[in-house]
Amino acid sequence: MRPRIRTTSAVAGVAALTLLTGCGAADMTKQASPFANAQGARTVTLSVQSWVGAQANVAVAQYLLEHELGYRVDTVQVDEVPAWDALSQGRVDAILEDWGHPEQEQRYVEDKQTIAPGGDLGVTGHIGWFVPTYFAKKHPDVTDWKNLDKYAEQMRTAESGDKGQLMDGSPSYVTNDKALVKNLDLDYKVVFAGSEAAQITQIQQFAKEKKPFLTYWYTPQWLFEKVPMTEVELPPYEEGCDADPAKVDCAYPVTELQKYLNADFAENGGDAAEFLKSFKWTTEDQNQVSLMIAEQKLRPEEAAKKWVDSHESVWKKWLP
Repeated sequence: MRPRIRTTSAVAGVAALTLLTGCGAADMTKQASPFANAQGARTVTLSVQSWVGAQANVAVAQYLLEHELGYRVDTVQVDEVPAWDALSQGRVDAILEDWGHPEQEQRYVEDKQTIAPGGDLGVTGHIGWFVPTYFAKKHPDVTDWKNLDKYAEQMRTAESGDKGQLMDGSPSYVTNDKALVKNLDLDYKVVFAGSEAAQITQIQQFAKEKKPFLTYWYTPQWLFEKVPMTEVELPPYEEGCDADPAKVDCAYPVTELQKYLNADFAENGGDAAEFLKSFKWTTEDQNQVSLMIAEQKLRPEEAAKKWVDSHESVWKKWLP
């Protein structure tokens, strides 16, 4: 699972939207999927974010839409903020895991009413700073942010220079970390691994060598089962403490992850729309599928089939 809280500090530039079909890729910034928002057509286009938790949601939804409800499903890989634009325009029909984008919600749900809430995903998300549990056991005070500078030298890398490294994932993720480092006056530098996969590889390498590290990470996420990590306590989150991106000095909130549908699709999408509104599973369910995709290297549809075959009592309730 991965994540975002606010859009005001998003990386500049618009990411390309890539339609993933058996016939190759299309630039979705220039053309819409021919199957999105198609009146009367038994087709659905789902946005899939780059983190594996989001891929797990889409894999299971796609499998059931195709095998139980007889729809054709296409998936579009798109970054978080552009996904809202695509959803509003009908270039995709649904986003199944959103971590909170107040500006987009106000613009598209409240003002333009081109996007409709799709209900809770059933998964609670949280972003934070984490250290490996093996290091926290040796140095219990590292879990208080006020003591992080004490360990900055041990957290140094070639990329962070003379400061400790705070490892983030993709530059496309919206984070508060640079502001937090500055506003809490910490002797650390934010270093981007480049992607969730690259970040996981780096964490696993650190763990293999039993090295200390400080990383931006999030729950739920299957990696905790392989590399136990302990959260560093940042100043407590209070409503509004992250309202100004430049002045953030508090922890990330706990977020009930949400689904969103294109408004026309929500009203006229028939069984597919009703199914996606009803789709609601647990953190444990998502982690099971994520682990199969990321660690066991199953194709998403294979992982989805294994989960579906053993959880009929869960997904039967989602069918219209």
